[in-house]
Amino acid sequence: MADERPPASLMGTSVALEEAGVDMSGLLTVLSSHLYSTPEVALREMVQNAHDSCTRRSLEHPGGPAPRIVVEASPSARTVTITDNGAGLTDDEVRAYLATLGAGYTRTLRERSDALIGAFGLGFLTAYVVAERVAVTTTSATDPDRGWRFTSRDGLRFTLEQVERRSVGTKVVLHLKEGMEHLSDPAHVRALVARYAALLPHPVLVPDRPVNDRDLPWGQDLPDHRRIEACTRWAERFDRRFRPLVAGPLQGLPDGAQGVFWIQDGGRYGSSDNRAVSVFVRGMLVDDDAVELLPDWAGFCGAVVVSDTLQPTASRESLKEDAAFDRLRAAVRDALIEGFTTLADKQPAHWSRVLRRHNEALLGACVEAPRLFDLLHEHLTVPTSEGDLTLREVARKSPEGLCVSTTRSDGHAQVLYRALGRPIVEGTRFAALPMAERYATAHGLEVVHLGTDEGDRTLFPPSPLPAAQRAWLQELLGDDDTEVVPSHFAPSSLPSVWVPDANVAVKQHLEDDEADARIASGLLALARSWTATVDGPAAKLYLNVDNGAVQRLIDADEGARAVLGPLVRGLALLAAKGRSDTVEVDVLAELDAVTAALVRVVAPPE
Repeated sequence: MADERPPASLMGTSVALEEAGVDMSGLLTVLSSHLYSTPEVALREMVQNAHDSCTRRSLEHPGGPAPRIVVEASPSARTVTITDNGAGLTDDEVRAYLATLGAGYTRTLRERSDALIGAFGLGFLTAYVVAERVAVTTTSATDPDRGWRFTSRDGLRFTLEQVERRSVGTKVVLHLKEGMEHLSDPAHVRALVARYAALLPHPVLVPDRPVNDRDLPWGQDLPDHRRIEACTRWAERFDRRFRPLVAGPLQGLPDGAQGVFWIQDGGRYGSSDNRAVSVFVRGMLVDDDAVELLPDWAGFCGAVVVSDTLQPTASRESLKEDAAFDRLRAAVRDALIEGFTTLADKQPAHWSRVLRRHNEALLGACVEAPRLFDLLHEHLTVPTSEGDLTLREVARKSPEGLCVSTTRSDGHAQVLYRALGRPIVEGTRFAALPMAERYATAHGLEVVHLGTDEGDRTLFPPSPLPAAQRAWLQELLGDDDTEVVPSHFAPSSLPSVWVPDANVAVKQHLEDDEADARIASGLLALARSWTATVDGPAAKLYLNVDNGAVQRLIDADEGARAVLGPLVRGLALLAAKGRSDTVEVDVLAELDAVTAALVRVVAPPE
């Protein structure tokens, strides 16, 4: 047996087991004032306690009256009162549950019923956040001949006295503090209770009209159009920023969960995140900002989810992200896509409105969700030089592949593609480039990136002019920022196209002093390791050797070159709007050169 004597250094010293002290006042302040995000939660907690008391009575004393919870607000008295006909409390239970931190009978009953909401025994503390005095009058179903009144100002000290019996149940009166008067406003209280208790099974009246609605849209056998109407009415109650455009049920959720989704009539930017998600656990609103349940790409959607298996945190204002949460999140994503598919198949008018309203956001969603891409890629449009077109229309007009501009300057593309009668996708717009790349992969097409060497070689095949001709063309038409490239391209009526280099634009942006301040040093170093490989002119002037004027220029003597050269260069630069991401063009100087050349053509020197 081991020697249990204390070390020699402690021989003769008294060793005692002592208890740590607890500052109850400080602990109550932390729990009641900082556990919850808003004092209005106190009203939810009181209604929740009343609901659980009614459930307890139905379990322990079946055959009693129908459950009933009444909430009354009195501005003149500055009180809010919550009355129930539940199980009530004995004097011992008052001491055990109302006057003991962290104790709650609900936890014991949870093994018998999942309908109970409370779990931690902390909710009653919220009363002291909003009330300067709390009075609880109660009569227990197990001792219906005696009544008890509990009174406390801070939860640390209380009085408990026997009073005349009342009908079985409990009445809680919150005498509100200064600054909490809004909780005695009847309209405000009704709105709060209607939001928190919307799905509770026991009737909740404020003060004489029920606020909870058990006529749930997902539990009814309705025609499709009626189901959409019912789901939309529900959505209107829970999205406080946008009007629902259309709504439908979330089907196939795990663990008995149910709910509705909707698509918002608002938020036109593809990258906007306006998700609105409310989650009810056992009928009580727990989290009205559970946006993580919707996928990131669904920034234009909202949902209401009802579950009996999700686990709230201690404040019951958010959810634990456990295995059940992860299962539900994956199922909501799949159900949302199924809901979109159903709308597209059975509600074409509604779906058409969705496509018009959220085309850009849906482009981004398709990039993130392959199943959505399969559903939508033939219907969504991308911005092009000819306006918004479907990618099928772009492909039909562009036999060489889907051409995409990847720089903000698209003047050269506008000129070329208007001449060709072919559209160019504006790849700098939200999700347009990845959508075009995914579409091309799915249909065996090429993506031509304008402004890159590879893409430009596809559009402007080089012409093998002699080195001497290339040299004087460079000297006549180019400069330090612009390389002249003799090429063959259609239409032959277009003499030249000026194209900025997208890679050089990125390099110059990263080397800018302002970029240094905006980009993290590690990422900047990585980016610059790539840009170190980028070399060459900031732009290229593609010269169409199939054009009559260019052929004349190539064959001309020095005098004719001096006239034709400024015309060919100036028209190309002016057509490209005089600017790129990398090169600023002096438009007035180019106009002066073109004008001087035209004067020499019209009135050549003698």
